[in-house]
Amino acid sequence: MAGTQGSLTHDGRVLLRFTGFRRLLAVRLLSQLADGVYQVALAAYVVFSPESEASAGAIAAAMAVLLLPYSLLGPFAGVLLDRWRRRQVLLYGNLLRATMALGTAALLLATAPTWLFYLSALSVTAVNRFILAGLSAALPRVVDGERLVMGNSVSPTAGTLAATLGGATALGLRLVVPDGASADAWVVTWAAALYLAAGLSALRLRRDALGPDASQVQPRLLAAVISTARGLLAGLRHLEERRVAGSALLAMGLLRFCYGALFVMVLMLCRYAWSEDIDEGMALLGVAVGVSGAGFFLAAVLTPWCARRLGRLGWMAWCAAAAGVLVLPLGLSFRPTPMLAAAFLVGLASQGAKISTDTVVQSAVDDRFRGRVFALYDMLYNVAFVGAAGVAALMLPPDGRSVALVLVASALYVATSLGVFRLRRRVEADA
Repeated sequence: MAGTQGSLTHDGRVLLRFTGFRRLLAVRLLSQLADGVYQVALAAYVVFSPESEASAGAIAAAMAVLLLPYSLLGPFAGVLLDRWRRRQVLLYGNLLRATMALGTAALLLATAPTWLFYLSALSVTAVNRFILAGLSAALPRVVDGERLVMGNSVSPTAGTLAATLGGATALGLRLVVPDGASADAWVVTWAAALYLAAGLSALRLRRDALGPDASQVQPRLLAAVISTARGLLAGLRHLEERRVAGSALLAMGLLRFCYGALFVMVLMLCRYAWSEDIDEGMALLGVAVGVSGAGFFLAAVLTPWCARRLGRLGWMAWCAAAAGVLVLPLGLSFRPTPMLAAAFLVGLASQGAKISTDTVVQSAVDDRFRGRVFALYDMLYNVAFVGAAGVAALMLPPDGRSVALVLVASALYVATSLGVFRLRRRVEADA
């Protein structure tokens, strides 16, 4: 392990010498820090408010409202990303989110109708489709090919940790501000300030630094919208030609489904089974998210070393296999300590597999299609999560304890690992 950490430290130092990478990473960290703050405010309002008696179905409905519509439109965002300057997307997208988050805070203070709050939150998450897909599509423009795996270890994982830290700061802020709607409004205002900082930090990147190439940029919005359908079909055909990338995306979708189902179960356990006090339930959820974040961090440490020795697909398969085997005994206890251990393991496996998937996709697709492909990836990622919440709503009892759900998640993990092992053998046979 010492050798692994030494290699990570050395590669990380080399990676941070890339000026473009440092500046792109700063945008990601501030943006996802704000995401973590904003998402905790939503969770507090929808699930943990004293007036709420949220069921798994209500949670699934909230996730569907906030994620599904714009996830289904994700490929259209990709077509625009392949025409708009990605740096401008990061700049104006975050400035727009800052403005809309302030609108959400105003709605909370005004005790506006729930549908209006959801509409405001939906607008903020809509822009997030552009931001996350743009960050992933831009990464190969700021690091060389040799360090792309390291870049995919450091950048998305650091962003996830930033989101976790944002959630923790939001919980801390709620402890020092007055209770009620004003507490959530203060948290959302803090998120708006961070979105503003993320947008301004994008100015440190050159206007054309993140691509696409000037010859491919189509600044006229109407022309871009007209070509959306053709661009989407071209992106799908390109992904179909890259079978390894397509199979890796499918496997990642299954792993994300398992993560989403288990997340909803833990949320319900925190809300109803592990404590009768709402504040204590929120604190337990914060611990679970933090422990899962620690798993993300360890995945960033282990993935470059393991991917070099096992191969990207091999490491992905072993991550799924470990989750499939160990989630079963840990999850069936339905007690906090074993479930927190499971959260750590699932975080490690999910992020390790995602880093591998990101690298496989980036390496397999052409730069001019990356925006579209990563928008498709983003769509699959969120649809799988929302679908998992819907399935969990059907399977979970009011207190969150469901043996059947744990068994299904474990079986899917194992099936995915077997499928990826088979894919790796086929790739090695064709090489």
